[in-house]
Amino acid sequence: MIKKLMLLFVVFCVSLYFGTVWAGDTIKIGFNAPLTGFAASDGKSSTFGAKLAVKQINEKGGVNGKMLELVVYDDQAKASQSIPISNKMIGQDKVVVGISGSYSGPTRSAAGIFQESNIPYISAYAIHPDITKAGDYVFRTSFLGEVQGRAGAKLIGDILGKKKVVMITLKNDFGKSLAAGFKEKAKDFGITIINEYEYSIKDRQFGAIVAKVKSDRPDAIYASGYYFTAGPLVSQLRASGITVPVIGQEGYDSQKFIEIAGKAAEGVIITTSLDRDSDVPETADFIKNFEALAGYKADMVAASAHTAVKVAALAIQKAKSTDPGKIRAAIAAISLKTATGTIEFNNLGEVLKDIQNQVVKNGEWHHHSVISDPTLLAPPEK
Repeated sequence: MIKKLMLLFVVFCVSLYFGTVWAGDTIKIGFNAPLTGFAASDGKSSTFGAKLAVKQINEKGGVNGKMLELVVYDDQAKASQSIPISNKMIGQDKVVVGISGSYSGPTRSAAGIFQESNIPYISAYAIHPDITKAGDYVFRTSFLGEVQGRAGAKLIGDILGKKKVVMITLKNDFGKSLAAGFKEKAKDFGITIINEYEYSIKDRQFGAIVAKVKSDRPDAIYASGYYFTAGPLVSQLRASGITVPVIGQEGYDSQKFIEIAGKAAEGVIITTSLDRDSDVPETADFIKNFEALAGYKADMVAASAHTAVKVAALAIQKAKSTDPGKIRAAIAAISLKTATGTIEFNNLGEVLKDIQNQVVKNGEWHHHSVISDPTLLAPPEK
Protein backbone atom coordinates (compact mmCIF):
# COMPACT_ATOMS: atom_id res chain seq x y z
CA MET A 1 0.00 0.00 0.00
CA ILE A 2 2.78 2.39 0.97
CA LYS A 3 4.64 1.54 -2.25
CA LYS A 4 1.54 2.29 -4.32
CA LEU A 5 1.08 5.65 -2.60
CA MET A 6 4.73 6.48 -3.17
CA LEU A 7 4.40 5.55 -6.85
CA LEU A 8 1.35 7.78 -7.26
CA PHE A 9 3.20 10.62 -5.56
CA VAL A 10 6.15 10.23 -7.93
CA VAL A 11 3.86 10.18 -10.99
CA PHE A 12 2.13 13.31 -9.70
CA CYS A 13 5.43 15.14 -9.21
CA VAL A 14 6.71 14.13 -12.63
CA SER A 15 3.50 15.28 -14.28
CA LEU A 16 3.74 18.64 -12.58
CA TYR A 17 7.37 19.01 -13.62
CA PHE A 18 6.61 18.32 -17.28
CA GLY A 19 3.46 20.42 -17.31
CA THR A 20 0.93 17.61 -17.68
CA VAL A 21 -2.56 18.68 -16.71
CA TRP A 22 -5.09 16.30 -15.17
CA ALA A 23 -8.25 16.00 -17.28
CA GLY A 24 -10.44 17.38 -14.50
CA ASP A 25 -8.42 20.56 -14.37
CA THR A 26 -9.05 21.62 -17.96
CA ILE A 27 -11.75 23.74 -19.54
CA LYS A 28 -12.66 22.24 -22.89
CA ILE A 29 -13.30 24.34 -25.98
CA GLY A 30 -14.55 22.51 -29.07
CA PHE A 31 -13.08 23.36 -32.46
CA ASN A 32 -14.20 22.11 -35.89
CA ALA A 33 -12.11 22.79 -38.99
CA PRO A 34 -11.45 21.19 -42.39
CA LEU A 35 -8.21 19.31 -41.77
CA THR A 36 -8.63 17.12 -44.85
CA GLY A 37 -10.24 17.68 -48.24
CA PHE A 38 -10.29 20.68 -50.55
CA ALA A 39 -10.11 23.25 -47.72
CA ALA A 40 -7.36 21.55 -45.68
CA SER A 41 -4.97 24.50 -45.99
CA ASP A 42 -7.51 26.83 -44.37
CA GLY A 43 -8.24 24.22 -41.71
CA LYS A 44 -4.55 23.90 -40.93
CA SER A 45 -4.18 27.67 -40.53
CA SER A 46 -7.30 28.13 -38.42
CA THR A 47 -6.23 25.29 -36.12
CA PHE A 48 -2.75 26.76 -35.70
CA GLY A 49 -4.37 30.12 -34.87
CA ALA A 50 -6.62 28.54 -32.26
CA LYS A 51 -3.75 26.52 -30.76
CA LEU A 52 -1.61 29.65 -30.53
CA ALA A 53 -4.31 31.42 -28.54
CA VAL A 54 -4.66 28.45 -26.16
CA LYS A 55 -0.88 28.27 -25.77
CA GLN A 56 -0.62 31.98 -24.95
CA ILE A 57 -3.48 31.83 -22.46
CA ASN A 58 -2.17 28.71 -20.70
CA GLU A 59 1.33 30.15 -20.46
CA LYS A 60 -0.19 33.01 -18.47
CA GLY A 61 -1.91 30.68 -16.02
CA GLY A 62 -5.00 29.63 -17.94
CA VAL A 63 -8.49 30.81 -17.09
CA ASN A 64 -9.80 30.97 -13.52
CA GLY A 65 -7.02 28.68 -12.34
CA LYS A 66 -7.56 26.01 -15.01
CA MET A 67 -5.86 25.24 -18.30
CA LEU A 68 -7.74 25.47 -21.60
CA GLU A 69 -7.97 22.32 -23.68
CA LEU A 70 -8.75 22.61 -27.40
CA VAL A 71 -10.77 19.63 -28.64
CA VAL A 72 -10.23 19.54 -32.42
CA TYR A 73 -12.28 17.66 -35.02
CA ASP A 74 -11.98 17.46 -38.80
CA ASP A 75 -15.27 18.43 -40.48
CA GLN A 76 -13.82 18.22 -44.04
CA ALA A 77 -15.75 21.44 -44.78
CA LYS A 78 -18.91 19.29 -44.99
CA ALA A 79 -22.18 20.03 -43.23
CA SER A 80 -22.85 16.30 -42.88
CA GLN A 81 -19.68 15.89 -40.83
CA SER A 82 -20.23 18.85 -38.51
CA ILE A 83 -23.51 17.51 -37.07
CA PRO A 84 -22.12 14.31 -35.46
CA ILE A 85 -18.98 16.23 -34.48
CA SER A 86 -21.06 18.84 -32.66
CA ASN A 87 -23.05 16.17 -30.85
CA LYS A 88 -19.82 14.48 -29.81
CA MET A 89 -18.31 17.73 -28.53
CA ILE A 90 -21.38 18.46 -26.45
CA GLY A 91 -22.35 14.97 -25.28
CA GLN A 92 -19.00 13.22 -24.91
CA ASP A 93 -16.36 15.93 -24.56
CA LYS A 94 -18.51 18.30 -22.46
CA VAL A 95 -17.15 21.44 -24.10
CA VAL A 96 -18.30 24.72 -22.58
CA VAL A 97 -17.88 26.68 -25.84
CA GLY A 98 -17.69 25.59 -29.46
CA ILE A 99 -15.77 27.42 -32.18
CA SER A 100 -15.96 27.00 -35.94
CA GLY A 101 -12.69 27.35 -37.81
CA SER A 102 -14.54 26.24 -40.94
CA TYR A 103 -16.71 27.31 -43.87
CA SER A 104 -20.37 28.34 -43.90
CA GLY A 105 -21.96 24.95 -44.65
CA PRO A 106 -20.61 23.04 -41.65
CA THR A 107 -20.84 26.13 -39.44
CA ARG A 108 -24.55 26.62 -40.18
CA SER A 109 -25.26 22.98 -39.30
CA ALA A 110 -23.21 23.06 -36.11
CA ALA A 111 -24.74 26.35 -34.99
CA GLY A 112 -28.19 24.78 -34.76
CA ILE A 113 -26.90 21.88 -32.64
CA PHE A 114 -25.11 24.19 -30.19
CA GLN A 115 -28.12 26.50 -29.99
CA GLU A 116 -30.46 23.61 -29.16
CA SER A 117 -28.06 22.52 -26.42
CA ASN A 118 -27.66 26.06 -25.06
CA ILE A 119 -23.88 25.94 -25.50
CA PRO A 120 -22.18 29.10 -26.89
CA TYR A 121 -20.83 28.75 -30.42
CA ILE A 122 -18.56 31.22 -32.22
CA SER A 123 -18.05 31.38 -35.97
CA ALA A 124 -14.50 32.57 -36.56
CA TYR A 125 -14.86 33.47 -40.25
CA ALA A 126 -17.81 31.71 -41.93
CA ILE A 127 -19.92 34.37 -43.61
CA HIS A 128 -23.49 33.09 -44.17
CA PRO A 129 -26.18 35.30 -42.54
CA ASP A 130 -28.16 32.34 -41.21
CA ILE A 131 -25.36 31.31 -38.84
CA THR A 132 -26.14 33.82 -36.09
CA LYS A 133 -29.85 33.55 -36.79
CA ALA A 134 -29.69 30.09 -35.23
CA GLY A 135 -30.23 31.81 -31.89
CA ASP A 136 -28.80 33.82 -29.02
CA TYR A 137 -26.02 31.34 -28.21
CA VAL A 138 -24.34 31.86 -31.60
CA PHE A 139 -21.83 34.63 -32.39
CA ARG A 140 -19.56 35.64 -35.25
CA THR A 141 -16.19 37.41 -34.91
CA SER A 142 -15.75 38.21 -38.62
CA PHE A 143 -17.78 39.85 -41.39
CA LEU A 144 -20.96 38.76 -43.07
CA GLY A 145 -20.62 38.18 -46.81
CA GLU A 146 -22.97 41.06 -47.57
CA VAL A 147 -20.86 43.43 -45.47
CA GLN A 148 -17.70 42.49 -47.38
CA GLY A 149 -19.59 42.88 -50.64
CA ARG A 150 -20.61 46.43 -49.72
CA ALA A 151 -17.00 47.18 -48.82
CA GLY A 152 -15.92 45.83 -52.19
CA ALA A 153 -18.21 48.32 -53.92
CA LYS A 154 -16.68 51.20 -51.95
CA LEU A 155 -13.15 49.96 -52.64
CA ILE A 156 -13.72 49.77 -56.40
CA GLY A 157 -16.03 52.74 -56.97
CA ASP A 158 -14.77 55.20 -54.36
CA ILE A 159 -11.18 54.36 -53.38
CA LEU A 160 -10.02 53.10 -56.80
CA GLY A 161 -12.42 55.24 -58.84
CA LYS A 162 -13.33 52.40 -61.24
CA LYS A 163 -16.88 52.49 -62.61
CA LYS A 164 -17.39 49.71 -65.19
CA VAL A 165 -17.22 46.36 -63.41
CA VAL A 166 -17.55 42.71 -64.37
CA MET A 167 -18.49 40.31 -61.57
CA ILE A 168 -17.21 36.73 -61.47
CA THR A 169 -19.22 34.93 -58.80
CA LEU A 170 -18.63 31.59 -57.10
CA LYS A 171 -21.91 29.66 -56.96
CA ASN A 172 -22.08 28.89 -53.24
CA ASP A 173 -23.12 30.63 -50.01
CA PHE A 174 -19.85 32.57 -49.89
CA GLY A 175 -19.99 33.89 -53.45
CA LYS A 176 -23.70 34.64 -53.47
CA SER A 177 -23.54 36.60 -50.20
CA LEU A 178 -20.63 38.70 -51.44
CA ALA A 179 -22.39 39.35 -54.75
CA ALA A 180 -25.58 40.44 -52.98
CA GLY A 181 -23.72 43.01 -50.88
CA PHE A 182 -21.79 44.33 -53.87
CA LYS A 183 -24.92 44.74 -55.98
CA GLU A 184 -26.72 46.43 -53.09
CA LYS A 185 -24.22 49.31 -52.96
CA ALA A 186 -22.73 49.42 -56.46
CA LYS A 187 -24.90 52.30 -57.69
CA ASP A 188 -24.14 54.35 -54.58
CA PHE A 189 -20.49 54.42 -55.69
CA GLY A 190 -21.24 55.09 -59.35
CA ILE A 191 -20.58 51.52 -60.48
CA THR A 192 -22.19 49.98 -63.55
CA ILE A 193 -22.16 46.19 -63.52
CA ILE A 194 -21.53 45.23 -67.15
CA ASN A 195 -21.92 41.49 -66.70
CA GLU A 196 -21.84 38.76 -64.09
CA TYR A 197 -20.46 35.26 -64.73
CA GLU A 198 -20.82 32.32 -62.37
CA TYR A 199 -18.62 29.30 -61.79
CA SER A 200 -18.54 26.15 -59.64
CA ILE A 201 -16.20 25.51 -56.71
CA LYS A 202 -14.82 22.55 -58.70
CA ASP A 203 -13.83 24.70 -61.68
CA ARG A 204 -10.14 25.39 -62.37
CA GLN A 205 -10.33 26.19 -66.09
CA PHE A 206 -11.89 29.56 -66.86
CA GLY A 207 -11.25 30.02 -70.58
CA ALA A 208 -14.87 30.77 -71.51
CA ILE A 209 -15.31 33.33 -68.73
CA VAL A 210 -11.94 34.96 -69.47
CA ALA A 211 -12.85 35.39 -73.14
CA LYS A 212 -16.14 37.07 -72.23
CA VAL A 213 -14.49 39.37 -69.69
CA LYS A 214 -11.90 40.39 -72.26
CA SER A 215 -14.61 41.38 -74.72
CA ASP A 216 -16.48 43.30 -71.98
CA ARG A 217 -13.44 45.57 -71.42
CA PRO A 218 -14.26 46.50 -67.80
CA ASP A 219 -12.40 48.98 -65.60
CA ALA A 220 -12.20 46.41 -62.79
CA ILE A 221 -13.19 42.85 -61.93
CA TYR A 222 -14.96 41.84 -58.71
CA ALA A 223 -14.30 38.12 -58.37
CA SER A 224 -15.34 35.96 -55.43
CA GLY A 225 -13.56 32.73 -54.60
CA TYR A 226 -11.16 30.85 -52.38
CA TYR A 227 -7.39 30.74 -52.84
CA PHE A 228 -7.67 27.43 -54.75
CA THR A 229 -10.17 28.85 -57.28
CA ALA A 230 -8.94 32.46 -57.32
CA GLY A 231 -5.35 31.43 -58.00
CA PRO A 232 -6.11 29.73 -61.34
CA LEU A 233 -8.73 32.38 -62.23
CA VAL A 234 -6.39 35.35 -61.76
CA SER A 235 -3.55 33.54 -63.50
CA GLN A 236 -5.71 32.89 -66.57
CA LEU A 237 -7.10 36.44 -66.60
CA ARG A 238 -3.57 37.88 -66.66
CA ALA A 239 -2.33 35.33 -69.21
CA SER A 240 -5.04 36.54 -71.61
CA GLY A 241 -3.76 40.10 -71.40
CA ILE A 242 -6.40 41.47 -68.99
CA THR A 243 -4.59 44.02 -66.81
CA VAL A 244 -7.41 45.83 -64.96
CA PRO A 245 -7.58 45.58 -61.15
CA VAL A 246 -8.93 42.33 -59.73
CA ILE A 247 -10.70 42.76 -56.41
CA GLY A 248 -11.25 39.73 -54.20
CA GLN A 249 -12.17 39.01 -50.61
CA GLU A 250 -10.97 37.09 -47.58
CA GLY A 251 -11.23 33.78 -49.46
CA TYR A 252 -8.05 34.84 -51.30
CA ASP A 253 -6.36 35.66 -48.00
CA SER A 254 -3.62 33.06 -47.94
CA GLN A 255 -0.04 32.81 -49.12
CA LYS A 256 -1.33 29.79 -51.05
CA PHE A 257 -3.19 32.13 -53.43
CA ILE A 258 0.07 33.90 -54.24
CA GLU A 259 1.88 30.58 -54.72
CA ILE A 260 -0.80 29.34 -57.13
CA ALA A 261 -1.21 32.58 -59.11
CA GLY A 262 2.51 33.37 -59.17
CA LYS A 263 3.41 36.72 -60.73
CA ALA A 264 -0.23 37.17 -61.78
CA ALA A 265 -1.09 37.78 -58.10
CA GLU A 266 0.80 41.11 -58.10
CA GLY A 267 -1.58 44.03 -57.60
CA VAL A 268 -4.60 41.95 -56.58
CA ILE A 269 -6.52 43.70 -53.80
CA ILE A 270 -8.80 42.02 -51.26
CA THR A 271 -11.18 43.00 -48.46
CA THR A 272 -10.26 41.10 -45.29
CA SER A 273 -9.70 41.44 -41.54
CA LEU A 274 -5.92 41.04 -41.11
CA ASP A 275 -3.49 43.90 -41.82
CA ARG A 276 0.00 42.45 -42.27
CA ASP A 277 1.64 45.87 -41.83
CA SER A 278 -0.27 46.85 -38.70
CA ASP A 279 1.57 48.40 -35.76
CA VAL A 280 -1.34 47.60 -33.43
CA PRO A 281 0.26 45.46 -30.68
CA GLU A 282 -2.39 42.72 -30.75
CA THR A 283 -2.02 42.29 -34.53
CA ALA A 284 1.77 42.56 -34.73
CA ASP A 285 2.17 40.14 -31.81
CA PHE A 286 -0.16 37.61 -33.41
CA ILE A 287 1.64 37.74 -36.77
CA LYS A 288 5.07 37.25 -35.19
CA ASN A 289 4.01 34.41 -32.88
CA PHE A 290 1.92 32.63 -35.49
CA GLU A 291 4.82 32.48 -37.92
CA ALA A 292 7.09 31.17 -35.15
CA LEU A 293 4.59 28.41 -34.27
CA ALA A 294 3.31 27.44 -37.73
CA GLY A 295 6.45 28.05 -39.77
CA TYR A 296 4.66 30.05 -42.46
CA LYS A 297 3.02 33.45 -42.88
CA ALA A 298 -0.18 34.33 -41.02
CA ASP A 299 -3.48 34.57 -42.86
CA MET A 300 -7.04 35.68 -42.19
CA VAL A 301 -8.42 32.32 -41.08
CA ALA A 302 -5.61 31.90 -38.54
CA ALA A 303 -6.15 35.38 -37.15
CA SER A 304 -9.92 34.86 -36.99
CA ALA A 305 -9.63 31.55 -35.11
CA HIS A 306 -7.10 33.15 -32.73
CA THR A 307 -9.61 35.96 -32.15
CA ALA A 308 -12.50 33.56 -31.47
CA VAL A 309 -10.52 31.62 -28.85
CA LYS A 310 -9.46 34.85 -27.15
CA VAL A 311 -13.12 35.93 -26.99
CA ALA A 312 -14.19 32.57 -25.52
CA ALA A 313 -11.42 32.62 -22.90
CA LEU A 314 -12.18 36.16 -21.75
CA ALA A 315 -15.88 35.32 -21.51
CA ILE A 316 -15.16 32.27 -19.33
CA GLN A 317 -12.91 34.42 -17.16
CA LYS A 318 -15.52 37.15 -16.78
CA ALA A 319 -18.27 34.62 -16.10
CA LYS A 320 -16.08 33.08 -13.36
CA SER A 321 -17.83 29.88 -14.27
CA THR A 322 -18.10 27.13 -16.85
CA ASP A 323 -21.87 27.47 -16.86
CA PRO A 324 -22.80 27.94 -20.56
CA GLY A 325 -25.54 30.47 -19.80
CA LYS A 326 -23.16 32.69 -17.87
CA ILE A 327 -20.51 32.36 -20.59
CA ARG A 328 -23.06 33.30 -23.25
CA ALA A 329 -23.98 36.45 -21.32
CA ALA A 330 -20.30 37.33 -20.95
CA ILE A 331 -19.68 36.89 -24.71
CA ALA A 332 -22.63 39.14 -25.51
CA ALA A 333 -21.20 41.91 -23.30
CA ILE A 334 -17.57 41.56 -24.34
CA SER A 335 -15.23 44.27 -25.62
CA LEU A 336 -11.81 42.96 -26.63
CA LYS A 337 -8.94 44.20 -28.80
CA THR A 338 -7.70 41.35 -30.95
CA ALA A 339 -5.54 40.66 -33.99
CA THR A 340 -8.55 41.31 -36.25
CA GLY A 341 -9.90 44.42 -34.50
CA THR A 342 -12.02 45.30 -31.51
CA ILE A 343 -14.71 42.69 -30.91
CA GLU A 344 -18.11 43.82 -29.63
CA PHE A 345 -21.38 42.11 -30.53
CA ASN A 346 -24.79 43.47 -31.42
CA ASN A 347 -28.08 41.82 -30.45
CA LEU A 348 -27.75 39.26 -33.25
CA GLY A 349 -24.25 38.24 -32.23
CA GLU A 350 -22.63 40.07 -35.14
CA VAL A 351 -19.50 42.22 -34.95
CA LEU A 352 -18.88 45.72 -36.31
CA LYS A 353 -15.24 46.51 -37.14
CA ASP A 354 -13.08 48.06 -39.84
CA ILE A 355 -12.31 46.24 -43.08
CA GLN A 356 -8.64 45.90 -43.95
CA ASN A 357 -7.79 46.07 -47.66
CA GLN A 358 -4.64 44.18 -48.59
CA VAL A 359 -2.68 44.19 -51.85
CA VAL A 360 -0.09 41.76 -53.20
CA LYS A 361 3.33 43.42 -53.50
CA ASN A 362 6.51 41.51 -54.27
CA GLY A 363 4.86 38.20 -53.54
CA GLU A 364 3.37 39.13 -50.15
CA TRP A 365 0.20 40.67 -48.75
CA HIS A 366 0.57 44.29 -47.63
CA HIS A 367 -1.57 47.18 -46.42
CA HIS A 368 -3.56 48.99 -49.10
CA SER A 369 -6.29 50.93 -47.30
CA VAL A 370 -8.93 50.73 -44.56
CA ILE A 371 -12.71 51.09 -44.73
CA SER A 372 -14.06 52.58 -41.50
CA ASP A 373 -17.68 53.36 -42.31
CA PRO A 374 -20.01 52.23 -39.50
CA THR A 375 -23.10 52.75 -41.65
CA LEU A 376 -21.80 50.86 -44.67
CA LEU A 377 -20.37 48.04 -42.55
CA ALA A 378 -23.25 47.72 -40.10
CA PRO A 379 -24.41 44.10 -39.73
CA PRO A 380 -28.13 43.29 -39.30
CA GLU A 381 -29.63 43.49 -35.81
CA LYS A 382 -32.18 40.72 -36.30
